[in-house]
Order: sequence, then structure tokens, then C-alpha cells
Amino acid sequence: MKKAAHCGGLFLGYCKGGAGMKHTSIAGLVCGLMLTAGLVAAQTPAAETNPVAHARAARGWEYGPFVAYGNGVGDREDFKFLMGGVQAGKTLTPVVKAGPLSGQFELGANIMPLWQAYTPAAHTVKESCTVNGVKSSCTVPTSGGTYRGVSLTPVIFRWNFVTRSRRIQPWFQAAGGLIYTTHQFPPNYLSNPALGLDGSTSVWNFSPQGGLGLHYFTRANRSIDFGVNAVHISSASIGDKNPGVNASMQFQVGYTFWK
Repeated sequence: MKKAAHCGGLFLGYCKGGAGMKHTSIAGLVCGLMLTAGLVAAQTPAAETNPVAHARAARGWEYGPFVAYGNGVGDREDFKFLMGGVQAGKTLTPVVKAGPLSGQFELGANIMPLWQAYTPAAHTVKESCTVNGVKSSCTVPTSGGTYRGVSLTPVIFRWNFVTRSRRIQPWFQAAGGLIYTTHQFPPNYLSNPALGLDGSTSVWNFSPQGGLGLHYFTRANRSIDFGVNAVHISSASIGDKNPGVNASMQFQVGYTFWK
């Protein structure tokens, strides 16, 4: 007499002594693996699977260090800049629907204890002057070299664009800053009252700017940041002369913590 099959098991079961033993055992194993995978996925935080969406929903703070390098353009192409500091910001709005421009508004600020400008060494230039009451052309010395200072950007208006990417968050910004240097900047010809020359600039300069960039999230609440800014430097005629730096391009790399 043939022995009846006995069946049991946690998922689909097994059959002992029956022809269906192999098939039901395989089915049970597959079902077990699928359930285990589902439990693991359920336990993975959303912040890890989509850190961009998590930061967008949190509408929290971001802060971190950065360094930047800049180069003047036009008549200031021989000016170089090196900066370093910390930046912070807070997302203030939910997502604003505006088609391809949809995004969130963020208000931020930064401070740069390291601000240096590398300019041509002191040299001589031709300037109009007055000699014995007669207008003439004089060869006069200029200042130059390395300028050091600090910079504060108290207002950064940033627009964080909505993206489908889980890792990349692009942005556009406009900002206004203030720069203090230990010597009058930018360099100019030296003052000479006897020749009727006053080349004074200012230790205080303003830095209106605009740029774009992106956050690349390496994991939840952590990102590497890349940005490029066009910066204008001007004393707004605080000094007697305001030669300024009409434009410079500055490239920034930073690391951000999100809360």
C-alpha cells in the first residue's frame, strides 16, 4: 500500500513522501526570499533612498564650509581671488508650482574669514596731472600685490529647483555682500597732492553677485556642493576713486550638513 503524503510548512509548506515535495519546497523558498526582501526595503529610511526629496520635504537648515577661487575678467583679468568660509541657509516655502521653474525659496548667508586678492605688483602708469598750474602727463607709481581681508554676505536669495533626481539638487541665487580689506582696494595710482593726484580707493567694498550651482547628495543629509558666481566689486564711491572690479568669475566647492 502507498503511503499518503503529509504536507505542512510556514509559507506554502512541503509534502513529505508525495510527488509534490520538490515543487512546494521551491515555492516556499521563493516566497520566503520575497518576504525577506520586502521587510528589508520597508526598513530602509526614505531619506536614504531619496535624499533630495527628503531635504525638500523637511524644509530645514543647511550649513557647511566652502572654498572658492576667482578670476577677474575684462580689464581685471590679471586679478585672482581665494576665499574660504562657512555658509548657512533655511528653506522657507513649500514647493511653488511654476512649470519647469518649480522650486522652493531659501534664505541664506555666509562669512569668509579668508579673503585674498592677488593683483599685479606695484608698477608705474601714465596719469594726467598738474605741474606749475599746467595740465600735463606724469609717470606715477601704483599700489599692487596681495590684498587680505574678510567678507560677509548677509543676504543670499536662493531658488532650489524641483528635480526628479534622487541625488542632484540644482539652484540659482542672487546675493549682496560686504568686503573689508586691510589696505585700500582695488589698487590705484598713489596720491600726490603736489601733482593734483588723489588715487584713494577704499577699504570697504560691496559685492553684488549672482550664480548657479548644485548639491550632490552622497547620502541622507549630506551633500557636496558646486557653484559658480559672477561677482562685481565696488566701493560705491566711498573713496575718492572707484575703479572697482567690474566682473569676476568665482568657482566654489563646499560640503553641506542638512537638518
